[in-house]
Amino acid sequence: MEPVIHGIILAFGLILPLGVQNVFLFNQGIIQKRFIHTLPAVITAGMADTIMISIAVTGISVLVWSIPWIQAVLYGVGFCFLAYIGWSLWISAPESVQSGEERFTSRKQIIFAASVSLLNPHAILDIVGVIGTSSLAYSGMEKWSYTIACIVVSWVWFLGLAAAGRFIGQLDAQGKVLVVLNRISALLIWIMAIFMLIRLSNFL
Repeated sequence: MEPVIHGIILAFGLILPLGVQNVFLFNQGIIQKRFIHTLPAVITAGMADTIMISIAVTGISVLVWSIPWIQAVLYGVGFCFLAYIGWSLWISAPESVQSGEERFTSRKQIIFAASVSLLNPHAILDIVGVIGTSSLAYSGMEKWSYTIACIVVSWVWFLGLAAAGRFIGQLDAQGKVLVVLNRISALLIWIMAIFMLIRLSNFL
């Protein structure tokens, strides 16, 4: 039972802070016409976390992340994706909420959710450095229990974010709250993109 509780507390502690991934999923909940339309983003984010947590627990990710050129590629590609996502959010209009128009197609949701999940160095470092390192205290079934607990927390949190966004979207018929949230989200994403660019410059 201890590995499960440890995994739940640790995963919630890492996933709760407002980050690019959380912002994107919450916004999809607001923008999409129905909750079911947010599932491509939710499932993609959940699968990405599942893969990263599984790799982190096996210890493979520590070796991969120690290779400088891989870090440089992650920061470079991450900067480009985040800059584009920030711009998309900044120029988005409230009419998409009023008309029920899906601003992000399923394909776009999958691409963006994958990018903000897999190309986010902070998320990778959290999963590798904290979840992966903490898993070293367990072995056998205890390690499996710990790993599954971390993964379940991610899936529940992502579903909850999309549901909360859908609730806010229904209350905000005029889209005024959405515009404010999108602008704040865009600024946060651009700050993260600038950070990635700075880190990338250290490799050049």
